[in-house]
Amino acid sequence: VQLQASGGGLVQAGDSLRLSCAASGSTFNGYGMGWFRQAPGKEREFVAAISWIGGITYYADSVNGRFSILRDIAKNTVYLQMNSLKPEDTADYYCAAREHWYSGGTYYRTASNYDYWGQGTEVTVSS
Repeated sequence: VQLQASGGGLVQAGDSLRLSCAASGSTFNGYGMGWFRQAPGKEREFVAAISWIGGITYYADSVNGRFSILRDIAKNTVYLQMNSLKPEDTADYYCAAREHWYSGGTYYRTASNYDYWGQGTEVTVSS
């Protein structure tokens, strides 16, 4: 499985940005996809996740209501739509995939529970 993240950039506070994660190498049925971010000097933190089948979504409290995670099954692509960006959203954003997805629990919030990772895409939000 290969994941290719893109879409990062430099924006101003209040702007919007959409990240993409193109996935290849599997059919992804039964998978879940997540976005994590890591700011300089901080640990990698959960942002959002989505089940490939059913499109059930999960969000960190810090982005709930501002960010949306979506998937396009035909394109094998997951998106992170980020609105009302804040300077504290500045980080490297990573997409990840987990092979065996199931409902319930909070395992999706933990980076070590994902099997595959893409490279980071940098998001900088200026005040």
